[in-house]
Formats: sequence, C-alpha cells, structure tokens
Amino acid sequence: MPVARPETSDARVIAHVDMDCFYVQVEQRKQPELRGLPTAVVQYNEWQGGGLIAVSYEARRCGVKRSMRGEEAKAACPDIQLVQVPVARGKADLNTYRTAGSEVVSILAQSGKCERASIDEVYLDLTDAAESMLADAPPESLESIDEEALKSHILGINREDGDDFKESVRDWICRKDADRRDKLLGCGIIIVAELRKQVLKETEFSCSAGVAHNKMLAKLASGMNKPAQQTVVPYAAVQELLTSLPIKKMKQLGGKLGTSLQTDLGIVTVGDLLQFSETKLQEHYGINTGTWLWNIARGISGEEVQGRLLPKSHGSGKTFPGPRALRSLSNVQHWLNQLSEELYERLSSDLEQNKRIASTLTLHATAFRSKDSDSHKKFPSKSCPLRYGVTKVQEDAFNLFQAALREYMGPFGTKPQGNKKETWRITGLSVSASKIVDIPSGTSSIMRYFQSQSTIPSCSTSGCLQEHVAVTPSASESCSEQKSAETEAAMPPDKDMSITDTSPDLDNSYGNMDMVPEKDVSCQSNEATEFPTQSGSNKGTQTKTSGQKIKEKSRGMHSVVDIFKNYSAAPRSKQETQEDSTVSLTSNRGSLSSSTSHSSEMNKEVGDRRETEWGYKVGEIDQSVFDELPYEIQREFRSFLRPNKRPNAGKSKGDGSASSGIAHYFPPLKR
Repeated sequence: MPVARPETSDARVIAHVDMDCFYVQVEQRKQPELRGLPTAVVQYNEWQGGGLIAVSYEARRCGVKRSMRGEEAKAACPDIQLVQVPVARGKADLNTYRTAGSEVVSILAQSGKCERASIDEVYLDLTDAAESMLADAPPESLESIDEEALKSHILGINREDGDDFKESVRDWICRKDADRRDKLLGCGIIIVAELRKQVLKETEFSCSAGVAHNKMLAKLASGMNKPAQQTVVPYAAVQELLTSLPIKKMKQLGGKLGTSLQTDLGIVTVGDLLQFSETKLQEHYGINTGTWLWNIARGISGEEVQGRLLPKSHGSGKTFPGPRALRSLSNVQHWLNQLSEELYERLSSDLEQNKRIASTLTLHATAFRSKDSDSHKKFPSKSCPLRYGVTKVQEDAFNLFQAALREYMGPFGTKPQGNKKETWRITGLSVSASKIVDIPSGTSSIMRYFQSQSTIPSCSTSGCLQEHVAVTPSASESCSEQKSAETEAAMPPDKDMSITDTSPDLDNSYGNMDMVPEKDVSCQSNEATEFPTQSGSNKGTQTKTSGQKIKEKSRGMHSVVDIFKNYSAAPRSKQETQEDSTVSLTSNRGSLSSSTSHSSEMNKEVGDRRETEWGYKVGEIDQSVFDELPYEIQREFRSFLRPNKRPNAGKSKGDGSASSGIAHYFPPLKR
C-alpha cells in the first residue's frame, strides 16, 4: 500500500464526518415525537424481538447496547422506543437510510473532494479550501470565530486550571507564530464546523467529525467526542493519540493481523509498535505490511481521499443464525433469488440515474458442517462476470453457490462418512456487484446497427450497456427474465414480440453464435419477419435461440426471409411426398431416350408443384444472399432448394454408348 513520509502528508487537511446514530435520526425525522426519547432501530425477526442496529444516546445512558435483542433492550430500559426497519423481500430494506445519506453527501461535497465511505460516513479533502482561506482570510485576522468551531476538541492543547475552554481553542486557532501545518488545520476547523451546521440546518441530522492531516488520524478522531462535536489532531499530538490506542481499534488491525501482533510480538497499543524497527516488522509480516505497520505507529498514511460521491459497490445480504440456518439447495436458491432481486433493483437505479454499470458479481456465504474436522475452514467466495437482467443475476448467483459448496464440502461431498451422512448449514448469504464504472459517452449498443433494418428494431434499454457487460459462456438467453420498467416503456405496446421457429436445423446451427450478446433476438419486435411453421398456425411461438435474426441484403433483392414469407403451408399427402423423391425410370435398357424424357417430365412436374406450393421460383433467388449465412446454413439451404438431379444421360466412357444405371432396374411409375 502507498506510504507517505511526514513532509508530503502533514500539509493536507482531511476530515472524517460521521453521522450520529444515523438510523435513529432518520426515524426521528419521520416521527419528531421520538426526539429526546430513548430510541433504538431494530431489524425485526421472530427471535427475542429482533436485533438492534442503532441505539440513541439517551438509550445508551440506560445501558442499552447494539449487541442486544429487542427484549433485552426493553428489560434494560422499559421506556425505550423500538422502531422496526422497513422490510422488503423478507429482509431489511435500507433504501430509506441510503437516500438520507445521499442528502448529507450532496452538502459536504460542495467544499472539497468528497469520498462516500458508507451510508453514514464521508471523507473530505479540504486542503484547497484551507489554503484558499489562509491566503484570503487567515484565522488570526478574523474578528470573530463561529461558536461551533470554538467547541472543537484539540488534542495536545495546554490548558491551565481556570482557563476558559473556548478561549483556549480561539488562541490555538489564531496563533500568529504557528507553523503552516497548524494554520491550515485551524482553517480546517472553521470549515468543518460550518459544514456541520449546514448539514443540521438542511437535513436535521447532527454529525461528528475528526480533522487531521490524513485519513487514518481523522477517522480515529471523529469517534472520540460524540455526538455533534469535532476533534482535531495536530501533528504534534499524533504520538499522544497513538501511544494509548488499543491495537484492535486501529483500522485493518481488528482481525487476524491484530491478533498476531498481540500474540507474536506482545503488542497491546499502537504505540508499542515503536519499539520495533522497520526491518524487524518486515521479517515478521513481509515488506509491504511491515513498512505499513512502521508508518502507522508514527501516524503516517499516504491513503488519499478518492473523490467518490457514489458507492463503489452494491450488495445485499442476510444472516440465518442458529435454527434458522439454511439446510437445502431449494432454500438457498429462494433466498439468493430475493437477494439478487434487491441487488438488481439497485443496479438498475444506478444505471438509470448515474449511467454506471457493474462488471463483477460476487457471492459470499458463511457455513458450517455437521462433522467438521476442519472447523476453521471458510466457505469460499466466488465471482463471475455480471450479466444484466434479474433472472441472469439469480441464475449466476446460484451457480456460484453450487461451485463454492462443492469446494467447501471437499472431494467426498455430502456422501456418508462412516455411519452418518455429513451435512452443511448456511448461516449467512450475500451477493454483491463491484467494479462499477461510468458508461463512456458517445458509445452505443451493437443493437444500433440493426435499427436501420425495418424488420428488426432494437429493444436495448441503454445505449451501451450490452457492449460493456461481460457475458458468461453458460449464459441463458431466455426471454422469460423480468424487464425493467424502462425497457417495457421503450417497446411498442401492440407489437408481436416473437419469431416462430422455421426448422430445428436452423435453431441448432445458430445456437452457438455469439453475434449479439445479452439480448435474446426473440425479445425484439419483429413484425415483418414472422416465420410460419408447417402447421401455419403458430405465428406467436417464441424462438429458442438468438440466431434466427436474418437481415435483408438490399432493397429489390430476394432474402432468405422472402423464401418463407409467402410459403403456403398446405399439408402434403404421403403419395405426393413419395412422388417428389421418386424419379420415374424405364426398365428397358434399349429405351433410354424414352426413360430420360419421362424423367424430365417428372422433374418438371415436381418443380412446378414446388413453385406453386412455396410461392417462389428457384431461378429468381439471388444466390449471393446465402453468403450472409454461416457455412452450415448455406449448405443446408442450398441442398433444400436444389432441384432433383436428372438421371445421367451422358455416354459411358470408352464405347460412346448410353450409360446404364440403377434407374434401369425400376419400372415406370404408374399413373
């Protein structure tokens, strides 16, 4: 990871803004009567009143914690107000809170580079704004400083007994002898205080903030004094902050790495890392991680604010604790369908509002096995290219799960081990979409190239969606998937949306073609190219593959489509079928001319009947139109349209006499 030394990182002004009990505030804005009361937002389920996901500060003072269940919270605080999270598809629906978070982001983004880290937290790079303020109106020249800025908690500030808190803050901000780093930080204090006031005024939400020289320190500071306060970390106070900070409180050290530092090196606080050299840390944890540990012990971080107002991924998940664990593939598929539906709804909204598409679908799950000798083995995560379409997301998510399950269960799967059958249980499922990018301007879908064809208009919803979304080889191209409202609105309301299959061979030949990814051709409005079947009554039958799209070559020339357009599908008798495939020949070897003449008459009769029934003449078909088709289809159609060959009327080699053939062994056809 990138590492920056003090001389390049401590001149920046970074703020981390964290909403105070955000879910509770959203509910209190909807129900103002809850303000000031002990309140908790609960994700309801049937077990002990559901789990608490947000607790107000009034409830916290009564001993209520987020780890409690609803019934536990009522026992600890009888007056607590429990508000249930909205439910959709059998799980919590957080869209209300996401929307409220976007309100806050739109305000904060006005003052500098803004990175939305989650629903309720934002990073700001205020360096440019602070430098501009320092140049135009430095703090020491201000006649007055806002009251909110004077409430800031500045680490390392020296205050003697009896000193006024606000005056101490004012003196620190307005120091004339301060170095440039502290002067920029003083400007940042004033800017952040003003932003917090603006958020409160426009959204009714209070927030806390940390102001420092990098993201790591700002994140640590924002949670030190809550609610509705801000904490500042000058460069001189960095060691004071880190010396006593528990190692597990540091971002990215709450898991295995933090545990390893505690057990292997005996490190309790971040400050304890100072006793180890960079080389020593690299020996234990590798070059990159060792250098990173050496830097964070000194408050150095080169991570930059990304300038991202929109989320970098979308996800939907649900847990199934204890007896609610999923035990069968059908249950897993049911919940994956629900999660995938929610995920796709958010992807569609992102596409419509922000013109962004995701390219990777990932499945995560937690599980355990009934006979788990390897208890620490994790259920593997799996990813694949993301295909747009709710049915496709559901299908791919389930395929990923099955692949992960096979890997998780090992080579023996769920076969009996000894006298008992090993089983699995799923305690958590989630699907996520990542690698989200903006759609490049000026691009369009491959379907655009067919819009000029009157027979095949496009049904693509977004101009370039199909060009930028990867397709897996196993992708099902069925049109049974649900379309978005935008797609349905774009289609003509009263058009026949189907193409009838012409022959099984045509379907098979086109089945493996990848000419137009994502969109099934049977989804296209194709009023001018309905292919009749032999029964002549299945005009609305849906095609099975996407290969039956055939464009016209040019105006005034016959196309393959024209071959079938006037086809009269009158049923043919068994006798007529036999006559088509039988050539009347004479059995007299001496009457070859008579036999040839009779055969010519038969061929002419068969050809006339074919022209009458099919409504076309072979000689009028532009043979070059077949060049538009794959070789297999060309061969099939040419053989189908080729007239029956006449008996060989040539002379045999050498003697010049009429050649004899198998035709002489058959008597003339009786009429």
